[in-house]
Amino acid sequence: MTVQPARHIGIGIECPFAETYEFLAEPENFPKWASGLGHSFEPAGGLDWRAQTPMGPMTLRFSPRNAHGVLDHSVIPDGGAPMHNPMRLLANGEGCELVFTLYRRGGVTEAEYERDAAWVAHDLAGLKALLESAGSLRA
Repeated sequence: MTVQPARHIGIGIECPFAETYEFLAEPENFPKWASGLGHSFEPAGGLDWRAQTPMGPMTLRFSPRNAHGVLDHSVIPDGGAPMHNPMRLLANGEGCELVFTLYRRGGVTEAEYERDAAWVAHDLAGLKALLESAGSLRA
């Protein structure tokens, strides 16, 4: 059994847990903040969506809505193995914390892993700014 190296990248968000979860639980909102996940999201049935990702067109599979703040998603290349991306939203006072787990997959260099971590941190900062700006969730 092999355990992949993992890094937990988190950010505090000054927006109520329930509002943040509702925003994040809608896959069509991901292109508003998750540049690393891609764009042109289209429903593909059930929990699956198709998107243009930085690595080409892929299927994205999102977790079902739940009361536990689980926002996992998998990126599934056509004919390839799914890449699971755990993401958790945690209540924190009147706001919340979002934690993304970035696995270092086989064949990824240290420099590529650092670049990916910086990209995730950049996207989370963009999400924070979006959610903390007035009226962003109603747009």
